[in-house]
Amino acid sequence: MFQVVVREHFDAAHFLRNYQGKCSQLHGHRWDVEICVAGPRLDQVGMLVDFGEIKSAVKEILDKLDHQLINEVDGFKPEQLNPTAENLAFFLFLTIKDLLKLEAESAQLAWIKVYESPDSWAVYKED
Repeated sequence: MFQVVVREHFDAAHFLRNYQGKCSQLHGHRWDVEICVAGPRLDQVGMLVDFGEIKSAVKEILDKLDHQLINEVDGFKPEQLNPTAENLAFFLFLTIKDLLKLEAESAQLAWIKVYESPDSWAVYKED
């Protein structure tokens, strides 16, 4: 199985609703995001997927999050997802999966890892 990983970042603030602790207060992060595409076969050029395709899809969604209060972004408003690292990984997975036009039999979005600090991250992948 081949894997291709792209790492990007964005800066944004958030606060956790219904949480007792420091993270219930408004604070920011430099969020690092890793996107993994996996598949069993390479194309005739010898690539699983062009890095540029992944970067383009990721840029489209990260530009909407960059320098925003995530709690006010559609998908994270009250009564939607609480902007935890876990939910951000889930949200990015679903959004990027829709933006990437991958041949399902040769490549698929495998997982997304969201770092809220260099030592703390969450991963989402479909089973």
